Amino acid sequence: MQRPTVLVVDDEQLIRWSLSDRLTQEGYRVVEAETAKAAIEKHAEGVDLVLLDYKLPDGDGLTVLKKIKETDADTLVILLTAYSTIDTAVEAMKLGAYHYANKPFNLDEIALLVEKALETTRLRREVRALRASQAQPYSVDRIVGQSKAIAEAKALLQKVAASPASTVLLTGESGTGKDLAAKVLHYQSDRATRPFMNITCSALAETILESELFGHERGAFTDARQQKRGLLESADGGTVFLDEIGEMAPGLQSKLLRFLEEKTFKRVGGVVDIRVDVRVIAATNRNLEEDVKKGRFREDLYYRLNVLPIVLPPLRARADDIPSLVHYFVDVYNTEFRKHVRSVSPDAMKRLQTYGWPGNIRELRNAVERSMLLAEGDELTADLFPVASGGTPKLTEGVDLPATGIDLEQLERSLVVQALERSGWNQTRAAGLLGLNRDQIRYRIEKFKLERPGAE
Repeated sequence: MQRPTVLVVDDEQLIRWSLSDRLTQEGYRVVEAETAKAAIEKHAEGVDLVLLDYKLPDGDGLTVLKKIKETDADTLVILLTAYSTIDTAVEAMKLGAYHYANKPFNLDEIALLVEKALETTRLRREVRALRASQAQPYSVDRIVGQSKAIAEAKALLQKVAASPASTVLLTGESGTGKDLAAKVLHYQSDRATRPFMNITCSALAETILESELFGHERGAFTDARQQKRGLLESADGGTVFLDEIGEMAPGLQSKLLRFLEEKTFKRVGGVVDIRVDVRVIAATNRNLEEDVKKGRFREDLYYRLNVLPIVLPPLRARADDIPSLVHYFVDVYNTEFRKHVRSVSPDAMKRLQTYGWPGNIRELRNAVERSMLLAEGDELTADLFPVASGGTPKLTEGVDLPATGIDLEQLERSLVVQALERSGWNQTRAAGLLGLNRDQIRYRIEKFKLERPGAE
């Protein structure tokens, strides 16, 4: 393991010798410089920490500190000075100094300060490496498929990820991969080394969701025994992903809008404005335009979120991608289940490609997972897929699908009608057939103005 390198910058030879001798005993590699020019040159060769004198023959330590930080913002600098004033200390900290020490100094204290500083450097590097490893699986190539529909979405994701946009709206049916798209947007952006925080808006009551987003002050409500930072504050510099934004209560929508407009918020029970820099990615499977017309969603918030909309296509609109997706999931579950499946029969693949997949990629993944668990040989056959072999109603049967020019709205309506008819208009059962929940099936009933035959 390579020893940490410490650069000692001081024009007094005795001080350089004293520091170098002690730090060498502590196991560090030490290099020296006696001028500002030499310090900058030595730093360029690569060091982990700089002990920097304030007064140098050809300049001052603050100027050197500034240049070091411009070259490498991660280099930690401890300022050494015999002319310590509050103004000097404040200016040094503003420029990014890790700490400062007054001359004459205690060598034991300096050694301890160096140890703590290098530990900080080590932790920063570990965090950066961890975040880099997390980012690797979330390249745009992780989104499987080459069809025109998904290729357009992937190209747009790449452009938006690289843009400075502070709000992005992901739309698409349930199971189309909005959560993966959100991670691609974060980890392929310049925010990748900062936190990615996500929350599902429909999973929490309004008051709890508000506290999770904005945090709260001690005593703000009965169980608020201590101050809490919210997701927005914790994600400063990074990304907050608000899934199912269409389910957010109206009162909270107005507070979110204020934050998006002003970049500030108050904790619940707080009076101080907190400013943070985050990208907000919102996702929904609802038709927000219709919700705006019906008064369910704030119009101003919708337009604020809809600056950069990205639509993720349903699986039925990219059937050519199904073989690639199936083989991808086979590889995943081969590893997870320690199986050795090598192929999918032509009959099974044909049936998978002609099924409507109302639950989209999520439903396909679950179908492949089930077939992999049941498979005994090295090939997946049609009988292992209930959606294709009749174990689960195949909702595309009886639907006239033209070879080209498919009307997706009409197809969706037809699938919903068939599910309702086969379930006797039991909304819970119909939702289960489609891989949806009751709210989603109710939304589609209203969207297509469907009424049960014979109902008054």
